[in-house]
Amino acid sequence: MRPAHALAFAGVTALSMSVLTACGGDDKADAGSGDSIAVTATDSSCEVAKKELAAGKLTFKITNKGGKVNEFELIKPDGKILSERENIGPGTTVDFVVNLPAGTYTALCSAGQTGKGPSQQVTVTGAAGGGGADARLTKAAADYKAFVIERLDATIAKTNEFVAAVKANDVAKAKSLYAPSRVGWETIEPVAEKFGDIDPKVDAREADLTAAERKDWSGWHVLEKALWKDDSVKGKGRYGDQLLKDLALLKSRLPGLTIDPVNDMAAGAKELLDEVATGKVTGEEEAFSHTDLVDFRANVDGAQKIYELLKPVVQEKDATLAKSLDDNFAAVQKLLKKYEKGDGYVSYDTVGKADRKELADAVNALGEPLSKLGGVVAK
Repeated sequence: MRPAHALAFAGVTALSMSVLTACGGDDKADAGSGDSIAVTATDSSCEVAKKELAAGKLTFKITNKGGKVNEFELIKPDGKILSERENIGPGTTVDFVVNLPAGTYTALCSAGQTGKGPSQQVTVTGAAGGGGADARLTKAAADYKAFVIERLDATIAKTNEFVAAVKANDVAKAKSLYAPSRVGWETIEPVAEKFGDIDPKVDAREADLTAAERKDWSGWHVLEKALWKDDSVKGKGRYGDQLLKDLALLKSRLPGLTIDPVNDMAAGAKELLDEVATGKVTGEEEAFSHTDLVDFRANVDGAQKIYELLKPVVQEKDATLAKSLDDNFAAVQKLLKKYEKGDGYVSYDTVGKADRKELADAVNALGEPLSKLGGVVAK
């Protein structure tokens, strides 16, 4: 969950109005749950038109009437995010499909995507219909959870190597290990963001923080700045130790994690592509190392993994959408190959404006069909 910044050039501005605001349906909930629930968000208010809902798969139609990019979160009583829809541009409307079990939730609108903002309580009663779970979706959820655990284990292993180099003040080695240590994290980031206390600790960017918040800044990007701006990580070992501690905490929480094909997988795939659009294409994510294309690839790979797990259901319910996703994922992956260098990618500061626009256009083309994934899975 990161604040969205003004996009850096015209090609990406067009992207923000397309990828980040594409709608996945019309005024009827794709899941067959009746009329969608209107949500009106401004910079200072959050109005949910209907606050008593029937359990099941529902569609919220969220309109941002404010001047800032907004996000809509549904938060469980324990404070964890059940599901969220990020990057809702000013003056735009998005459809957000979510599977809601019975319970009481906080519906929050966050202008500027700070994770804070006005909220309302919604109550969900009854049992979800549908005549039983699709066995294919049950398997997809189990397989995705196994993938998340494997990717986090890989992240921890690589980060251990990175931190060892940091503690030795071996700048060259630490630089070579920085981007690889982040690949697993970037592949599964939406799952990690469900534990809202961990993501800011390990992945906060300096530009996203106030002067007061920077006093407690920690995570990968503190070390990135030291490596590329200061050319030294002497005395920075404590940041590496804390990073490993925070990743271990996340790992300890994963066994109890329940994966929902709509809330976590389909929505997560869209969030990963939004990460590309708001941080990687713009070059804001890796402001010092310029290793953005490594993160870009990891985000796309993570979204594609989710789609591949859900594809048997998507193919049956909407073969046209499946074909579009196949084609557009292939196009993005092919384009990324242009920038491969050794085991990684070229420094992003060497990628010119026209090439960045080409990348943005490819993400744009993928974002439109990907925004429909949740609605199709929820049918």
